[in-house]
Amino acid sequence: MKLLLVAAVALVDADGRVLISRRPEGKQLGGLWEFPGGKVEAGERPEAALVRELKEELAIDVSESCLAPLTFASHAYDDFHLLMPLYVCRRWKGEVRGAEGQEVKWVPPLKLRDYPMPPADKPLIPHLQDLL
Repeated sequence: MKLLLVAAVALVDADGRVLISRRPEGKQLGGLWEFPGGKVEAGERPEAALVRELKEELAIDVSESCLAPLTFASHAYDDFHLLMPLYVCRRWKGEVRGAEGQEVKWVPPLKLRDYPMPPADKPLIPHLQDLL
């Protein structure tokens, strides 16, 4: 089974809310809410992947030094196994927006379970609730 490495981040605003974004309809797991991030390319570090993905997806600039590792998810999908480190970030430059047309939402940690998420994202919620 193929191993897929994806890095994700919990952006936390001044009010302690976490940013989630909605996967576009028509994509795999379309319509579900997830923590922003994306695939780690061959030879790329997870932190570098997040800096790149956050620029592309949310039009913000993040410094690697502002990415703090929190936990990770390991989940077997039908055709691949996902390994996803989750970082926390409280500082960035720019105004967060769905740069690729995706819906984004700031959510209090205790409300994260109200949003349908991919199976790999759900186990990350308690870690964020404990932290925040």
